[in-house]
Amino acid sequence: MNSKLHPAEVAPRTNATGTVPTETAVEPGLLIEERRRRICDLLQANGRVTVIALAQRFATSAVTIRGDLSALERSGVLVRSHGGALLRREGDDQPLAVKETLHHAEKVRIARRAVSLIRDGETVILDSGTTTAEIAKQICETSLQSVNVITNALNVATLLANAPMVRLIMPGGILRRESNSLSGHIGEAALGELRADRLFLGADAIDPTLGVMTPHLPEAQLNLKMIEISRQVIAVADSSKLLRRNISLIAHVEQLDALITDSAAPAEAVEELRRRGVEVLLA
Repeated sequence: MNSKLHPAEVAPRTNATGTVPTETAVEPGLLIEERRRRICDLLQANGRVTVIALAQRFATSAVTIRGDLSALERSGVLVRSHGGALLRREGDDQPLAVKETLHHAEKVRIARRAVSLIRDGETVILDSGTTTAEIAKQICETSLQSVNVITNALNVATLLANAPMVRLIMPGGILRRESNSLSGHIGEAALGELRADRLFLGADAIDPTLGVMTPHLPEAQLNLKMIEISRQVIAVADSSKLLRRNISLIAHVEQLDALITDSAAPAEAVEELRRRGVEVLLA
């Protein structure tokens, strides 16, 4: 009996060097980091990838793709399987280095939009996270003459440490290595003595009927103090975080002034947030 192969399982036509001809590829010519970011995006979208399909998509050899998957497995983003890889389970806590590769282009656009709101002399809070880290990078490239930045994130602080226009303030606390962030009573007490113009609040999940959520209770408590001392609260999150829930509620929808997300945000989520008084900015 003849069996039909799924198109993704059919070996692609290769040339003498073992690579796929570029005319059959969807995304040829990417740099290594670009290609690995796209593999992460495909994993997020589909839950699985195959070596054959990726080799065809990127016009490269199966050996190269296996090397990419091995590197991403070492980083913790995926689990290797025969002929491909699977996305790590939803409940697994991904390292910061892995999160940085996910939806990177969207995070850069969100960061640029966020920085456009900052004015000279303002005091802003950058919460921990990969999107707020992109905001820190964009601050370093702006024409701002002076800005005070409060952050509980070591990676954000490192990015801003040598920026001459930034006065950097860290409230202290206990280090959570997975997110490179500080939290706890020390940080909460220190924040109580400060005031900020804007808070850029990262999010693991946003439910448009509930608010911003995270799986980490100590960080949620610190975020509550950030909200309390800020004149304006702006959530920053790529569209993959919308219509999701998590354990700890950081901020009710009514506590948000704005959300900056990307243009792929689900229309129903955007509509509901706007109906509840949240300004939604699409980057």
